[in-house]
Amino acid sequence: MEALRKMEGSKKQPIGAVMVIGGGIGGMQASLDLADSGFFVYLIDHSPAIGGVMAQLDKTFPTNDCSMCIMSPKLVECGRHLNIRIVANAEVKSLEGEPGQFTVTLLRKPRYIRLDRCTGCGECAKHCPVTAVDTYNERMSRRAAIYIKYPQAIPKVYMIDREICIGCGLCERVCLARAVNYEDKEIEERIEVGSIILSPGYEVFDARLRQEFGYGIYPNVVSSIEFERLLSATGPHRGHLLRPSDGTIPERIAFIQCVGSRDSNCGNDFCSSICCMYATK
Repeated sequence: MEALRKMEGSKKQPIGAVMVIGGGIGGMQASLDLADSGFFVYLIDHSPAIGGVMAQLDKTFPTNDCSMCIMSPKLVECGRHLNIRIVANAEVKSLEGEPGQFTVTLLRKPRYIRLDRCTGCGECAKHCPVTAVDTYNERMSRRAAIYIKYPQAIPKVYMIDREICIGCGLCERVCLARAVNYEDKEIEERIEVGSIILSPGYEVFDARLRQEFGYGIYPNVVSSIEFERLLSATGPHRGHLLRPSDGTIPERIAFIQCVGSRDSNCGNDFCSSICCMYATK
């Protein structure tokens, strides 16, 4: 209320643009609602593509609908909406100002691919000789050094992992759009907005902090999000439930609930509110 009173008493004209920080399902829906209401929206995400954790899910509770079937139309709408500008692979460096007059400095990390040229054809990845663990599949599969986060990703633009890229130039030679740019650099960009919405999502609890359950010690002890990728048709086993250790079908499965929640030893003495629902799904 104090911020609203200051805005009413100020002679400055509030900026009509809004920044949404976090490109998960919540951030996308907020962006679409604002954009449809006439606001120009900057949708910011630190990942190379929007979608968040929901992009990794196979089914959703309680209807058991396909997660991507629900989210894909929103991905496309965000990508095509004239009132939404997606700034992926970027982080907020600083924030100045007051309600109605914010100046946000973004640090846009290099993709080594030109956004305005890449067509998302994937020819570059077919010829890449180097592979790395795929974080989208929770490190249970591998992908090329030049990659797209997931097939339906928005922006549908590839990215080079320079930490493992050997600079052989194969991707540059096969790219008909001439989109590869090995000289790409970090860019600072200042954006002025009137309001900011935080939609940061969440981080998965590191189950290695509870060593008695064997996570990180035994390969067949997996987290909930890893189990989700194992069940997914786009996962490492194409939807077949196989053990990570040897690729065989498991005979028995045990679910352990509340790992990392309702536990003061981990600093989380509250209920997560989702794991019972998740196990039922």
